[in-house]
Amino acid sequence: MRVNRREFIQISGAAAAGLALSSCAGKGGMFGPARDQAKALQIQDAKETTTICPYCAVGCGVIVHTSKGGKKRAINVEGDPDHVINRGSLCSKGAALAQLVENDQRLTDPMYRAPYSKEWKKVSWDWALAEIAKRVKATREATFEATNAKGQVVNRTAGIASVGSAALDNEECWIYQALMRAVGLTYIEHQARI
Repeated sequence: MRVNRREFIQISGAAAAGLALSSCAGKGGMFGPARDQAKALQIQDAKETTTICPYCAVGCGVIVHTSKGGKKRAINVEGDPDHVINRGSLCSKGAALAQLVENDQRLTDPMYRAPYSKEWKKVSWDWALAEIAKRVKATREATFEATNAKGQVVNRTAGIASVGSAALDNEECWIYQALMRAVGLTYIEHQARI
């Protein structure tokens, strides 16, 4: 029997399809072990939450799996395939996002180092927020301009600048911008433009 090239390819394709179908018969077929393994995955009963990566200005979508139960620890981080920016991919920093919350070395209290001191000391949140507010107010009062050189009303301060975060959503950005403008800032920047 003479077989030309076209017939050889057709026979080979039919044989490969038959072999693949025959291996699928029986206990789960060739996908059975993968299906069994997927059932035992650590994230099977985990809570899935979508979020935005906080590291840079790109704003990639991330899916974080947290364990159910008392501890609620982050057990898996992966890119969100439905997100319009990253389509499921993550850089090395985004892929290591679980370490942001699971790090034993992470600071949970504000630290303060006095001018010319070599030591950092823990301070309370109330003290830290009050100190920040006091310093912002003092800087604003020292550098506030009610009018410019032409006598026009400007109500601004050039002594304070602000850099926003790429992890803020639209509503948070609006509130942040409103606060900065109310204080009188003119130098308001965002990570996405830097």
